[in-house]
Amino acid sequence: MKSDIRVCSAWRDAHDRPVYTLSDSCPDCGADAENSAPAPFDPNDPYGEYRRALKRRRR
Repeated sequence: MKSDIRVCSAWRDAHDRPVYTLSDSCPDCGADAENSAPAPFDPNDPYGEYRRALKRRRR
């Protein structure tokens, strides 16, 4: 699940601080806004299967 909060993709060039928004574009400069949250997991994780198995065993 991804966050609804987005950050301006050009904040390093156009702003002195990150500009957060809920829309698809920056309210200050009009640049595209990208998701500010990191991915919850890596799909290429080689040890994910083992980690999930341990979780199931502990329940």
